[in-house]
Amino acid sequence: MQTISVLIGIICAILLIPGIIPFLGWLQWATLAGSIVGIIFGAFPKRKIGLIINIAVALVAALRLFLGGGLV
Repeated sequence: MQTISVLIGIICAILLIPGIIPFLGWLQWATLAGSIVGIIFGAFPKRKIGLIINIAVALVAALRLFLGGGLV
C-alpha cells in the first residue's frame, strides 16, 4: 500500500504542475481527488512518506482552487 500511495502522489504531483496555468482548473480537481485516494492508501503503512506527499499535493491543489475561485 505504501508503494501505491507514493505512485499516486508522484502522478498527482506531475499533474499539479500544468494545472497551475490559468484555465486548467479542472486538472486541479482531478489532482485533488487523486491525492485524497493517495491519502487513504498512505494512512495505513508504518512509513508515512506517501501520506506526506499526497497531503502536500492536496494542499497546493486546494490553495490553487481557492485562489482561482474553484473554476479557473
